[in-house]
Amino acid sequence: MEKLIQYSTPRSLLNKGTGFLAGYSHSLNPYTGCAFSCSYCYVRQMPVSVFRQAEWGTWVDVKQGASELLRRELQRAKKRGPVTIFMSSSTDPYQPIEYKERVTRSLLEVMVSDPPDFLLVQTRSPLVTRDIDLLKQLGSKVRVSMTVETDRDDMRKLFSPEAPPIQARLRALRELAAAGVPTQAAVAPILPSSEAFASVLREHVTRVVLDNFELGDGSGGKRTRRLGIEALYKPLGLEHWYGAQALDVLTKRMQVYFHEDELFISQKGFEP
Repeated sequence: MEKLIQYSTPRSLLNKGTGFLAGYSHSLNPYTGCAFSCSYCYVRQMPVSVFRQAEWGTWVDVKQGASELLRRELQRAKKRGPVTIFMSSSTDPYQPIEYKERVTRSLLEVMVSDPPDFLLVQTRSPLVTRDIDLLKQLGSKVRVSMTVETDRDDMRKLFSPEAPPIQARLRALRELAAAGVPTQAAVAPILPSSEAFASVLREHVTRVVLDNFELGDGSGGKRTRRLGIEALYKPLGLEHWYGAQALDVLTKRMQVYFHEDELFISQKGFEP
């Protein structure tokens, strides 16, 4: 699907960390909108999407002048205390437009020259490996959190057909780890997976975060229910993967392969 690409000049980039991101001083979104168009994305129910008068996933705004703006805001923020940044909370910093626009890379260049206390890069795109040179320079001040909701690509195609294939994400995690970049797999949200999922992740990461719709959509699951996501499960007889019991099942499977200090549930796993 062709996306409407527009350009904007933001007045600010660093937003105060609140709610699910209260553990961070700031969130940072290089783009507004997201071309991956995941069916379950909680941002579909947020004002940035609701008041746009265009379907979420069909448009992306590119933030112009982002690097210089971040440079100034970062300097001011560091004078007030520790700066911890979650990138990104309402977009994917490595969605397809980043190949051309390189906004995210320009922001990383700023943070390499003036590092925050911690940066979490949340993405589902293998494009993140392009910036390994910069991520390595941030050392222990960065962690790349790769969304891997399942090991079944048929489920990926059902819930987020425009997002990158699962195997491509796993290869990206291997490449990042080989380069010494701290990583984690974010099973967020939990989608139907095979019994081998835990062992698959064990081959790629030493840190896993599990999150479901009830804990992770910022509204106790209300946003997800309004999206009607449960209807995607029913025709396949997968309703048992929709509720809280899915978290219990997957947690037990992961505990076979991951130690207590390697396995996290929801918000705690995303914190600095």
